[in-house]
Amino acid sequence: MKKTGLSQLVWASLLMVGVATTWAAASPAPESFAPLAARLKPSVVNISTTKVVRGGQRFHGDSQPRFRGPNDPSQEFGDDFFRRFFGDQKPREFKAQSLGSGFILDDQGYILTNNHVVESQDEILVRLSDEHEFKAKLIGADDKTDIALIKIEPKDVTLVPVQLGDSDSIQVGDWVVAIGNPFGFGHTVTAGIISAKERVIGSGPYDNFLQTDAAINPGNSGGPLFDAAGRVIGINTAIVSGGTGLGFAIPVNMARQIVPQLRKEGKVTRGWLGVMIQEISPELARSFGLDEAKGALVSEVSKDGPADKAGLKRGDVIVEFDGVAVDRMNQLPRLVAGHAPGSGVKVVVLRDGKKNSVDVTLGELPGEESAKAELESQLGMTVQEITPELRTHLDVQDDSGVVVSGVEPGGAAAEAGLRRGDVIVEANQEPVKDLKAYRKAIREGRNKESVLFLVRRGTGTLFVVVRLGK
Repeated sequence: MKKTGLSQLVWASLLMVGVATTWAAASPAPESFAPLAARLKPSVVNISTTKVVRGGQRFHGDSQPRFRGPNDPSQEFGDDFFRRFFGDQKPREFKAQSLGSGFILDDQGYILTNNHVVESQDEILVRLSDEHEFKAKLIGADDKTDIALIKIEPKDVTLVPVQLGDSDSIQVGDWVVAIGNPFGFGHTVTAGIISAKERVIGSGPYDNFLQTDAAINPGNSGGPLFDAAGRVIGINTAIVSGGTGLGFAIPVNMARQIVPQLRKEGKVTRGWLGVMIQEISPELARSFGLDEAKGALVSEVSKDGPADKAGLKRGDVIVEFDGVAVDRMNQLPRLVAGHAPGSGVKVVVLRDGKKNSVDVTLGELPGEESAKAELESQLGMTVQEITPELRTHLDVQDDSGVVVSGVEPGGAAAEAGLRRGDVIVEANQEPVKDLKAYRKAIREGRNKESVLFLVRRGTGTLFVVVRLGK
């Protein structure tokens, strides 16, 4: 089977809606999904957005703004050539439109969707299954989980809210159904099964996706994934380009934790432990004298942070957090984030072959701007460790390097040509074996006007210079 690179992972741009109904593995396939679809359609909405974009001149009726790239003819002939023959045309504004999906939470008009569906949009329009349309207001959003809460004023229309289920109890093999707005075909119904759980696809620090083969496409984003009883167990968010039956949904239990904060504050405040962690490979397990390659290895402790004050040290292996076993590294950030700042928790660590229980009072996770070092903010991108699953997606032979998990549109990294899925193997001519080495190389280059990266893309490598704004 042909492997797909992470760069091919396509966010189902504002169009991805899915309804998945799940049946227990022992249950026979239903004769028809019709009764369920008829009952759930009124709870699913189509979302269209509009953003005014100021672009450059267009040529020969292009429907999209013209951007310069390495093959742009103006780079070969120069701007004077185009001004002489085509005139010095002024940039003009145009409206960029996108589509997506969502679902109704209550009769007051609150609707849940993906952040990438409504982020930075000038107008949000919601259409119900009965064709009623409403302008929506953005109430709150969280880019780390890609969840957003919007609201309409239903007036004389009766809304049909969904019922939220339990995404933890869903099982691989359970039947699922998807209803959404793929490619603008509103309230499309598809069916499949839950293919896998706890997938890490490189979208952010709290990756924990449900994987499904229910057909979802661009335009399904933000739509619900239902279980057999018609309860929402996921929010459809991503697909793999060129793949069949590879869709990903945010577990609804994750959304359930943050919706009250979005509704009240418009943002999410999370607990902070103050450690950098890495996955434990079999080799590391042997080096630390561990019986199994389980837990989260502490590679760095933030000075004066909650963990530092509680006595955690570099080299500790966190195996339990507030009574929940930590088998894999990527579990810990989600567990910490699920607690409010100021919470007191017990953290169990392995140190020198012995278990120690440490009482920690969590701090508040710094905001987006303060959480990143100034230089990392200027770069306009996020990176993360290469997990075994990402290694398979990227089709690389080892775990060395860090993968670019996000690139800010219009940022320094985007302008330099870096892409999601690129693997950074050197920074400022220093080898990057892992996230710790990457951050060290970045910090040491803080006084430079640019950062030189060696990037592995596909089967080749290339140097990329990211210039920093001053």
